[in-house]
Amino acid sequence: MQSKITSPVPDSGTPRHTLDGVTYDVDTVRTHFPALTEGAAHFDGPGGSQVPVQVAEAIAATMLSALSNRGQVTAAERRADQVVADARQAVADLLGADPAGVVFGRSMTQVTYDLSRALAKEWGPGDEVVVTRLDHDANIRPWVQAATAAGASVRWVDFDRSTGELPVSAVADALGPRTRLVAFTAASNLLGTRPDVLAISAAAHDAGALTYVDGVHLTAHDLVDVREFGADFYACSPYKFLGPHLGAVAADPALLDRLRPDKLLPSSDAVPERFEWGTLPYESLAGVTAAIDFLAGLVASGGTRRERLARSFAALTTHESTLVNRLITGLTALPGITVHGSPKHRTPTVLFTVDGIAPRTVYERLALSGINAPASHFYAIECSRWLGLGDAGGVRAGIAPYTNESDVDRLLTALVDLVSRPQGLRPRHRSTSEL
Repeated sequence: MQSKITSPVPDSGTPRHTLDGVTYDVDTVRTHFPALTEGAAHFDGPGGSQVPVQVAEAIAATMLSALSNRGQVTAAERRADQVVADARQAVADLLGADPAGVVFGRSMTQVTYDLSRALAKEWGPGDEVVVTRLDHDANIRPWVQAATAAGASVRWVDFDRSTGELPVSAVADALGPRTRLVAFTAASNLLGTRPDVLAISAAAHDAGALTYVDGVHLTAHDLVDVREFGADFYACSPYKFLGPHLGAVAADPALLDRLRPDKLLPSSDAVPERFEWGTLPYESLAGVTAAIDFLAGLVASGGTRRERLARSFAALTTHESTLVNRLITGLTALPGITVHGSPKHRTPTVLFTVDGIAPRTVYERLALSGINAPASHFYAIECSRWLGLGDAGGVRAGIAPYTNESDVDRLLTALVDLVSRPQGLRPRHRSTSEL
């Protein structure tokens, strides 16, 4: 939906949101993020979140401890081994996965490329791979290129331009007896759209195909259960959910055991190690564990990590949903602003454009007021082009665990100024404490 409605910007309300007696206190959450003291309102979380101090401390502590290649002889070896085991378990708890099927890599893109090449060894002429235009290119190009190299065909699935929805029927119509893999997103990093992962996975499995689900954008906003999703492979990036730059994919260990990636002769042939080349970044893995523990402690205490994550994400979802609804209401009230997409189920992410002002210019002018809301296609280039936004894309505003109502109101107020005075925004005056 593309909306242009005139109504007042909503009044400010309370920063606390309560669900089933559990209060999400964003003010307390924000105290753990040193980056926020710089004064910017961060809507750039979909591209990489800010990091709580606990994550930085875990990384520093690991780097300052004695470490070695993994093993069980020296204390340094055992420490490295434990860091890896802890991170696998933490990611498994976050995703409802088997820790023995958690593969780490430099990024989601890198791991996806590696797995695409391994899977493509089983493909040949006549086989088909299905991709969607809603996806980030990291869940498109590796499959297109792997299919081309194997002589297989690629089938594209379009989404509804007006709503941003990806119909299950559209994916089902693309399936056939030779479909080998369906790659699709659990949430669009551009529009926030949340497709029906379970239904798409079921349709793919009925056709005898595997599913590769890009969960990079969703994992930061809702508790995931890869088994419930029916995802054969589920990819995510810890730096999108308060952690360090890293990529991870969760899969059934038995499925991983079937694949034979290219690797060095002396490197381990065990799963998941056979997919992890070279020495893992132990300090980053410690940061991943700390990030997941931080999420688990947003509101909850007691119980298993998975149980604490469930309670924390329930409260976080209420908080983020309240703020994104406030943002959308404010944006649609402003003349000259178009909000792109109106998916029924979404993450707290909004893409918008301003009539007569290039997205990049909007981004730069907002930055003058200390508001970080970048503009681009954000690597969802097929999605941006399909929307008619070309390679310029739009302005993206994402809500994060540390976003508060003041941030949202700052963005809306700045946009009011922008649409009323298109020549630019007044620079935000900084206090001496910010200099």
